[in-house]
Amino acid sequence: MESSPVLLELRGVCSGYGSLEILRDVSFTVRRGEILTLIGANGAGKTTTLNTVCNVLPTRQGEILFKGERIDKLPTQDLVRLGIVQVPEGRRLFSELTVLENLKLGAYLRNDKAGIQKDLDKVYAMFPRLRERAKQLAGSLSGGEQQMCAIGRGLMARPVLLLLDEPSLGLAPIIVQQIFEIIREINAAGTSVLLVEQNAQMALKVAHHAHVLSVGSIVLSGTGAELLNDDAVRKTYLGES
Repeated sequence: MESSPVLLELRGVCSGYGSLEILRDVSFTVRRGEILTLIGANGAGKTTTLNTVCNVLPTRQGEILFKGERIDKLPTQDLVRLGIVQVPEGRRLFSELTVLENLKLGAYLRNDKAGIQKDLDKVYAMFPRLRERAKQLAGSLSGGEQQMCAIGRGLMARPVLLLLDEPSLGLAPIIVQQIFEIIREINAAGTSVLLVEQNAQMALKVAHHAHVLSVGSIVLSGTGAELLNDDAVRKTYLGES
């Protein structure tokens, strides 16, 4: 992965909410073809990082580049057109719309009808349960099915870089395993992934590289395997003594 071109780069990024600064001088890169994971305690700035990359939250200081071009001043919809797509924490499906309608909303900026159908078929192949539930209201799905639908909706935008925010949140262990297998599959098919996850053990197992965020700053970096075997990470984030 070290020889792969840089896809996303944050340079000294600061951002926050109102008078509260959350991110402080955050710098890292995501290379083409890799899974980069951010772990850390609640309030560390993980979701804030994703929202800042997508310009849901403006960058106060620093720069964000995608394929070498600055993007931190671009509106969110333009970032989606470039291939940066976020699957937010909590799924945020339209509960009164069907699974199929939710999936098609992921392609709302596209007009290539044949391509959209092809990608829909790919999503159904990846998540057979969604094909079975295509006409069912999204709000009536189980938690795991809703997460599958949320990821599928993100894939319908044909992302180059997929931002995943807490995809395992509230799911049973067997479903968590399935979701992480899907993340590997998405990455193997060519999509780079920036993953924010409370389940540090699972996240580090799939990550090529990872950073630990604490109080809005990166305090530790390494490969997923290196951080899995780091004593401080094992004690603080993996619950080991």
